[in-house]
Amino acid sequence: MMMQLLIFGATGGTGQQLVAQALQQGHTITAFVRTPVKMTIQHPRLTIIQGDVMDYKSVEKVMPGHDAVLSALGRPASKTGTVRSTGTHHIIRAMEKTGIKRFICQTSLGYGDSKATLRRTPFIFKRIIVPLLLKKGFADHALQEQFIKNSSLDWVIVRPGNLTDGALTGRYRYGFAATDPDIAVKVSRADVADFMLKQLTDKTFLHKTPGLSY
Repeated sequence: MMMQLLIFGATGGTGQQLVAQALQQGHTITAFVRTPVKMTIQHPRLTIIQGDVMDYKSVEKVMPGHDAVLSALGRPASKTGTVRSTGTHHIIRAMEKTGIKRFICQTSLGYGDSKATLRRTPFIFKRIIVPLLLKKGFADHALQEQFIKNSSLDWVIVRPGNLTDGALTGRYRYGFAATDPDIAVKVSRADVADFMLKQLTDKTFLHKTPGLSY
C-alpha cells in the first residue's frame, strides 16, 4: 500500500536510508529538515520542507495530509540538547491534533528495560563512552520514549544497537530479550530503515519497543 509519509531527521544516516528505501517502495515523501542542502536525494515524489522540529508551529503546519510519520531524530554524542524529547513531543502533539495515528520512531538499545544489552558491548563503550559521553543523550531518549508511550498514537519504538554504515542485508534480529547473549549489539542504518518501514503496516510490534541487532 502506497502512503504519503512524513519523515523527521531525514538528513541523518538512518533518515536518508528511510527516504531512499521509501521512494524505492513507491511511497510519496515529505522530508522535514533544518538544513535542506544536507539532503542528497532528489526525486519527483520527494518534497523537502525546511523547518525546525523545536518549533511546534512549523511541525504542526507540515503535518496535515500524511498517512504516517517516521522519526530518526538524533544529535551527535558530543552535543547536548533535547531535540529527541522536545522534538518528539512536538511531533506527537501535531499528530494528535491532525488525527494521524501511525508513528514509527527510532531510539536506541542500552537504557531502560534494554540496559542489559550493554553487557555485551566493549569495556570502553559501556564503562567510559556511555557514562561520560552518552549519558545525557540516553536520558533524552528515555524522555522521548515516555512521551511516545503516553500518547494516543499507534506507535512503534525501534531500538537499534550501535549503528553502522553497512549494506542493507535484511538479515537482522528483532524483538529479542535484552538478556539475549547472542546479539551483536550493532546493525546497519540501512537495515534499521528496512525494519522501520515494515512497521507501517505490520501490527506485530504495535505499542512495543523491539530491539534491532545482528
